[in-house]
Amino acid sequence: MGFVSRFAVVLAAVPAAALAGPPYVSDDPEPTDHKHWEIYVFATGSGRAGETAGDAGLDLNYGAAKDLQLTAVLPLSYDRTTTSRFGTGDVELAAKLKFLHQRKNSLVPDVAFFPRLFLPTAGAGLGSGRVRLFLPLWAQKDFGRWSLFGGGGYQINPGPGNRDYGLTGIGLTRAVTSKLTLGAEIYHHGPDARGGKAFTGVNAGLSYKLKGPYSLLLSLGPGLQHRREEGRYAVYTALKLDL
Repeated sequence: MGFVSRFAVVLAAVPAAALAGPPYVSDDPEPTDHKHWEIYVFATGSGRAGETAGDAGLDLNYGAAKDLQLTAVLPLSYDRTTTSRFGTGDVELAAKLKFLHQRKNSLVPDVAFFPRLFLPTAGAGLGSGRVRLFLPLWAQKDFGRWSLFGGGGYQINPGPGNRDYGLTGIGLTRAVTSKLTLGAEIYHHGPDARGGKAFTGVNAGLSYKLKGPYSLLLSLGPGLQHRREEGRYAVYTALKLDL
């Protein structure tokens, strides 16, 4: 929610591992490699009855230490109801700490704690004007070219008319080739406002490695539950740089 989430090193003699995390809402527990960067130039969009909204910007991830990733998301936001609004979005700061490691011939998965702090930096009435906090645990287990990932957490969502809520999600990806990974997920969150409704959505996604340090990421999917009120569709696309 962080939308999204929230996602392989390919060796010549070893089957490729599948990817999770971006472009999916459900995240993964894998931190960026120590002293390396993962940078996403991203755009998102969603729609429901009478409203279209989206964000675009930079998602910066740095491997600060072994099993520790530091993240900053710097968005511009757009919203259209009866009028259109465009401006800075709420900056996100996060730290992913991986504290369990999967092992061969064991069902123990990778697990990480990935708290996210949302700062009230949005302009033009595009944010809640309050500090928000998301407290999730994410897990992943790899089976050759397949990866099963997911988890969830609790969103502290202050502000007039707002409600705290839970978010959960689970997804599955497969490395089809050394360049192409395909996947799908289902995710759910509770009502985020008084009088609001719970929401469930699904996404299909892909990651395709381009030349050099670049990869293309894409996901899209419909809402399933209360889609008219809470979300008819969602889309995410990004150009990823591994440095």
